[in-house]
Amino acid sequence: MKLTALLAGLVAACPLIAQNPMLLPAAIEGPEAVLTLAPGEHDFGSGIVAASLGANGPILGPTLIVEQGDAVSWSVVNGLTESTTMHWHGMHVSPANDGGPHSIIDPGETWNPQFTVLDEAGTYWYHPHLHMMTDMHVSKGIAGQIWVRDAEELALPLPRTYGEDEFPIVLQTKAFNAAGDIIAHSNSDTLLCVNATYDAHLSVPASVVRLHLLNGSSQRVFYVGRSGDAPFHLMATDGGLLTEAVELTRLRLAPGERAEVLVDCSDLAGESFAFMSYASELPNAVYGASQPGMGAGQTLTGYNPNPMNGGDFELFSVSVDAPTPAAAVFEIPTTLDPSNENPFAFSDASLQRNLFMNPLSMGPNALNGGFIINGAPFDMEVINYTIPLDNIEVWNITNSSPIGHPFHIHDVQFYILERNGVAPPVEERGRKDVVFIPAMQSAKFICQFSDFADPEIPYMYHCHMLVHEDQGMMGQFLVVDPAANDVANAQAPQGWTVYPNPATDMLRFADLPEYTTVEIRDLSGRLVARERLAAEQAVGVQSLAPGVYLAAAFDVHGVNLGTVRWTKSR
Repeated sequence: MKLTALLAGLVAACPLIAQNPMLLPAAIEGPEAVLTLAPGEHDFGSGIVAASLGANGPILGPTLIVEQGDAVSWSVVNGLTESTTMHWHGMHVSPANDGGPHSIIDPGETWNPQFTVLDEAGTYWYHPHLHMMTDMHVSKGIAGQIWVRDAEELALPLPRTYGEDEFPIVLQTKAFNAAGDIIAHSNSDTLLCVNATYDAHLSVPASVVRLHLLNGSSQRVFYVGRSGDAPFHLMATDGGLLTEAVELTRLRLAPGERAEVLVDCSDLAGESFAFMSYASELPNAVYGASQPGMGAGQTLTGYNPNPMNGGDFELFSVSVDAPTPAAAVFEIPTTLDPSNENPFAFSDASLQRNLFMNPLSMGPNALNGGFIINGAPFDMEVINYTIPLDNIEVWNITNSSPIGHPFHIHDVQFYILERNGVAPPVEERGRKDVVFIPAMQSAKFICQFSDFADPEIPYMYHCHMLVHEDQGMMGQFLVVDPAANDVANAQAPQGWTVYPNPATDMLRFADLPEYTTVEIRDLSGRLVARERLAAEQAVGVQSLAPGVYLAAAFDVHGVNLGTVRWTKSR
């Protein structure tokens, strides 16, 4: 495969009926699944073959279909030659089950998260989340959709026959080196593929069809529409059903975002149409527009020439000629889930947080210099926020950089309150976990951090342009339960003490038994140090910020020997 051939294929007019039948990932229904990650080789179509990574196959992974309330057990077997993780994007699970960069699965190991599905009906997805390797593992092919059903969704007359009138649609672009290998951290994404299929074609029945759209690209924003500006109906955003179906002719879909759409093909038997990306309509400063920055002076290495940038192109073609399922639907329901409105008022929030997306450098090279949040790159050892359990918060995200960024937060679904002080459009009023924020603009959302607290394992928030995420445009937060704070439950020390108190450089212990382990926590319950004491029975505390801490001691059998409150001085 040659890059010039790929570019030539993209420049050429896309045929209405594409050449390659769209790959349909297998479906695993029910609460148990095994995902075996392994290297492979994949034929994208039209002679494009490349080394790849996949789950239970050479590329992508099966669609996992579960119901709200299921007690799932998902085993991830790492058959790669390197470490990875697996994140359940958009799902409301505990930090230990979330699969962020702290939950590393080494080669040959199996990770088996088990949890109850609390999410509402919607389209979620899974992908690796190892720090600095997320883009590589996703670009090579590890990604799959998760569909959640719930009582409200199951009561609606909707298409639900997998692969016949209900389809997973994974939109991606990929970059290659001269040898034809998929590469990461590149702006030269020359291959468009849908479900890992180049020049993809989908056959559908003459009935209402349901498409679960996922932008699984590293950076590219799609502006989705049908050929001829024919309408479609949006029924769900990232985290669930809208209150009613919204008729659209365009839908912006940024990396990480999902959307469920309904297309009425009842009267189209024997006809064909295409789903397009109308990138010519994207404004400047969007990855996918003709200008990736705010002006012609801001360039992005490798971005041009690429006919997808600022040009309209076909995503996949559709022919209405497949057999009609027995349970086919012939009308689009207008009312979906009236209860799925924003339950929060701005006055409900106990706290507002202000986050700023910044470029590392300004000027003509700003797009190539990397990006950060609140002036600092991601550090695995730094907890950026500690959030009390059940807090309702408003997050104000301001993009102070010259390119748009999709902001994603783990743990919660949120409701967008405002864009630049104005209520969001109707298609963005459902539950979301990704919000695209254009250059020099802002967005404000509200959410509640319920159900799960862990004083040690954090959740993440980050830009979902995977290149930016890997380069450090990410932060992390703990959710802690004040009721479980060790201050209230601390046992008195059993015949031992600490000195000096306050301490500056070393916290020393007296009269503890041999092989004692000491844990030091701040008053939110966050673990900041854990050491097994040596002969001198002391712990260095130079790096801790001034404040009040707790020191708990545990003997060789793990028996709690009590807790001492102490102060770190300057």
